[in-house]
Amino acid sequence: MSLDIIIELEDLARYYTIGGEVIKALDGVNLEIGRGEYLSIVGPSGSGKTTLFNLIGGLDRPTRGRVYIDGVDISRLDAYELAWLRCRKIGYIFQTFNLIPVLTALENVALPTVFAGVPRDEGLRKAEKLLTSVGLGDRLHHKPSELSAGQQQRVAIARAMANDPEIILADEPTGNLDLNTGMEIISLLQGLNKTRGMTLISATHDLKMIKASDRIVYIRDGRIERIERG
Repeated sequence: MSLDIIIELEDLARYYTIGGEVIKALDGVNLEIGRGEYLSIVGPSGSGKTTLFNLIGGLDRPTRGRVYIDGVDISRLDAYELAWLRCRKIGYIFQTFNLIPVLTALENVALPTVFAGVPRDEGLRKAEKLLTSVGLGDRLHHKPSELSAGQQQRVAIARAMANDPEIILADEPTGNLDLNTGMEIISLLQGLNKTRGMTLISATHDLKMIKASDRIVYIRDGRIERIERG
C-alpha cells in the first residue's frame, strides 16, 4: 500500500438476509483514498452509501473483504480497539446533527474528549477554541434548541474535530440546510480539509459539495459505477 493512502477497501461486501432474501448492500467495492483527500460518494437512496460509511467507520463488519486504515485491517480489531479507533481517528458529521439536547454547545463538543480520557478543564478549553474557530464563540452556552440548523451543524463539525481525527465522515452534511447555510458549511469543511489536512469523505446529493471535491465516487446497487475528478 502506498504511504499516501490512508484508507483502502478491498473486495468489500456487506450482505443482509431479510425474509429469506439476500440483500447485497455492498458487493465487491475496491477503492483507495488518499491522505488529505476530499472524496464525495454519490448515489441514489439504497445504493449502499450508508453501508459503506458504516464499514469505513468501524460501525459494522463486512460479509467479505477488508477495510484498511493506515494499513491496519479493522475487521480484525476487537471491540475495545474499534472503540479506540472511532474515538481518536475518525470524526462523524450527521445530516440530523445528533447533538444531545440537554447539553450546551460547549458540552456537546467536549463530550468526545471525555471518552478519550482528556481532563475536563482541558476538554472544555479545547471545545471553546473549536467553537470559536467555526464562528460560534458567542454561542458556547446555548443548547441545540436555541440554535439555528446551520449553527447546530457547526457545533456538530466542531464536535467531530474534538479529538483531532485524521478522517472525517460526513453523511449528507448539508441535507437539512438552506442554500446559503449549506454553502457556508461546505466552505467550512473545505477549509478544514485544506488547513488541517483531514481526509474528508462525504456522502451527498448536493452538487455544490460534489464540485468542491477532489474526486467523486458514483455508487449504484452496491457497486462503484464510476469515479470522476472534481
